[in-house]
Amino acid sequence: MIFSRMIKKIQWVNIVMTIIILCIVLRLGYSQFFAYQELSLKATESWQRSFPLEASRGKIYDSQHVTLVDNLTTSSLIVVPSQIHDPIHTAYELSRILKCDEQTLLQKIQKKVSVERIQPEGRQLDENKAYQIDRLKLPGVYLVQDTLRYYPFQNYLAQTLGFVGIDNQGLVGLERQYDQYLSGVNGSIHYYMNAKGQNLNIYPAKYEYPTTGMDIELTIDTRVQDVVERELNNAYATYDPDSILCLAMDPRNGKILAICSKPDFDPNDYQNADSEIYNRNLPIWKSYEPGSTFKIITFSSALNENLFDMDKDTYYDKGYEIVGGARIKSWKKGGHGLQTFREVLQNSSNPGFVEIGRRLGKERLYQYIQDFGLTKKTGVDMMGESSGIMFAYDKFNEVEQATVAFGQGISVTPIQLVRAVCACVNGGKLYQPYIVNKIYNSKTHEVISETKPKMIKQVITAQTSAKVRDALEGVVTDGGGKNAYIDGYRIGGKTGTAQRAMNGTYAGNGYILSFLGVAPIDNPQIVLYLAMDNPKKCVQYGGTTAAPIARKIFMDVLPALEIPKVTKQREKAYVWTDVPAYDVENYIGKKKSEVQNENYGFEFLGEGDYVIDQLPRVGEQIEQGQKVKIMLGNKQDIR
Repeated sequence: MIFSRMIKKIQWVNIVMTIIILCIVLRLGYSQFFAYQELSLKATESWQRSFPLEASRGKIYDSQHVTLVDNLTTSSLIVVPSQIHDPIHTAYELSRILKCDEQTLLQKIQKKVSVERIQPEGRQLDENKAYQIDRLKLPGVYLVQDTLRYYPFQNYLAQTLGFVGIDNQGLVGLERQYDQYLSGVNGSIHYYMNAKGQNLNIYPAKYEYPTTGMDIELTIDTRVQDVVERELNNAYATYDPDSILCLAMDPRNGKILAICSKPDFDPNDYQNADSEIYNRNLPIWKSYEPGSTFKIITFSSALNENLFDMDKDTYYDKGYEIVGGARIKSWKKGGHGLQTFREVLQNSSNPGFVEIGRRLGKERLYQYIQDFGLTKKTGVDMMGESSGIMFAYDKFNEVEQATVAFGQGISVTPIQLVRAVCACVNGGKLYQPYIVNKIYNSKTHEVISETKPKMIKQVITAQTSAKVRDALEGVVTDGGGKNAYIDGYRIGGKTGTAQRAMNGTYAGNGYILSFLGVAPIDNPQIVLYLAMDNPKKCVQYGGTTAAPIARKIFMDVLPALEIPKVTKQREKAYVWTDVPAYDVENYIGKKKSEVQNENYGFEFLGEGDYVIDQLPRVGEQIEQGQKVKIMLGNKQDIR
């Protein structure tokens, strides 16, 4: 009986052992034939260590394919803590090169992780630091590829382009606005190591190459932007304003051709810049009373309603208008007397515009302000746009109606004003402004996205727009904008001199001086707005200070844009304070002794007895008292 029980137990043991062995065999078979790849992958993953490879961001170009934002290849520091034999020595050597705290570095290289990136101290190292680290050959210390965002023109377009942080993520400006397109996909290098952190040479390293971000083409035209940057830098140094800004737009489609404001900063060194400067792109952020430049809007609205014939109907400016018990004065003591409405615009008569506002009436004036897009953001594809300030309709009473008509009591941004004036001169079409023209693949150059001009609405008729252009040309030939007149180019425009509002009241001193120009006035291709806040050492009138700067910009920009000169244009009406200009004679080929003119002087450059070149060229004009540059050489050098 006992023997029988033992036999049964042995049989059960055999059965259980057989089942266990069968399970093991089945498991081994499954692992070998069915789950091999999955198990092998898990094993290699446990041995694998990945070093990141930073992807390059997409480049940013202007409309002429000039590179505005680029990338530099650099190195960053990564450590494998398990491979570091002497952490204290390693921390000491690295901190000496990186100029950082040794204890902080020691904590990072002693972390219980497979791979540790040393940042920010070890990111985007310059060549000298990378070379010093590489020479040390420290165990567990590696240099991997990284990229550094580079702005080759430094302060150029600074607030618009913005900058990226240490991790190459866009923080400000277009870098942030279009970060999802500009950012690439990071790659990596995969190494295999055992539990002791030693390399497993039986497995080759694997590379996952980074993918570069998409490139962006802007509407910015460096032929315009270069001149704007130069002239704003000169004006900022000369007049010491609190700020100065300029915006140029193509009225035919809403493309932004140039945008600039000072003070500015260098995006390559943004860490040392003032956040109030790089966070405020003044042409789209700054909101203020536009002053007399706004009169273009009021004038266009009234013309569109056929409220007067600007050459036949008249208004008598006695020097003031009484509105709701308030006395609104003309800038000219005693007023301008009897004027046509064209002259009301040319003379920038505030009482005359009070009358125009009266004729428009509350409802129509308010509606046109809305139709011209002056009560909301333009929707431009840039960060930080403001919307301006306008009275609520129920608070838009008689006095408010009168002051808004000549640009006081309403607050707008430069981009709102420029867009509205573009509609005044382009046939009445209000466009949405934009700055990004195309987004395309950086390798294949396949266009991913292309911005098309977007017309918001028809604000005034084409016939009215033609009258407005004619009137604005008169401002430059016969009115307050004469300092913007250029021989050979038909320019239209309007000056502005606005009080500065601070904390809800007008500042006791200082003005915002501005000029808004259109060229060529018979076929507008550029609308340029320039404004200076509280300039010093100058006459504080837009016509005397801002208009000449705009003229300098136009003089270089219009030829650069290949806009031809005209042979017939309205003559400028001179007054005794104007400086006369004279046609420059041809001196090329003449002897030095034959170079003479009683109306202007000469500056001789080079050596020789014959004139081989000159600036300005023959046929161009020069103001009395200025000098023609004469290049001297030998007779055989004459071209």
